[in-house]
Amino acid sequence: MSNYITIALDGPAGAGKSTIANIIAAKLGMHHLDSGALFRAVAYTAIQNGVGTKDAEGLAQLLKHTTLSIKIIDGSQHTYVNGTDVSSLIRTQQVGQGASDVGTIGVVRNFVTEQVRAMAKAHSLIVDGRDIGSVMLPNADHKFYLTASVQERAMRRLNQLKEMGQDGDYDAIKEEIAQRDHQDANRAIAPLICPKDAIVIDSTHDTVEETANKILAILEA
Repeated sequence: MSNYITIALDGPAGAGKSTIANIIAAKLGMHHLDSGALFRAVAYTAIQNGVGTKDAEGLAQLLKHTTLSIKIIDGSQHTYVNGTDVSSLIRTQQVGQGASDVGTIGVVRNFVTEQVRAMAKAHSLIVDGRDIGSVMLPNADHKFYLTASVQERAMRRLNQLKEMGQDGDYDAIKEEIAQRDHQDANRAIAPLICPKDAIVIDSTHDTVEETANKILAILEA
């Protein structure tokens, strides 16, 4: 039996999972693992190497010659591809859509799942993603499902892009999020679902701090 605590935080794109997980991890002295960053790193690497993000065979070959790693620095996750920190390069809309594409590929999901489970054996973690509580860490000690309206999630993503100095169009982002919701919920492999034993948190009308405090109150009860 592991002495480490695992918290699964699932939910759709743009629900604020990573930001909220960071707050909770800092408050509880845990590591935050953003599984989505690993899928984004695979998508980024594929795009950089001219491999289609829906090309299962091409992705399988790419992963054989690609080293992905993660490091927790000052409580934050940094994602590396072949030793290069790509954390700021994987947050574009193009890479985000690519991440949703590669997430439908079995060899990619298996690769990321292995990474997540290995870290969970070595650290107390809060892990956010689409299928953490249902597939990657089905025996997590605590499970939460975070959601918010499509409109609110689009506005949050637009503000995130602006903070990084990138342009974005609200309507385009809203459409992209709606498409990702449909794709993630209907994919054959590890679809986005709310685990039966997860606590649902709707953050549409709350700030990230308020949402994090709701979850912390449940964890500390």
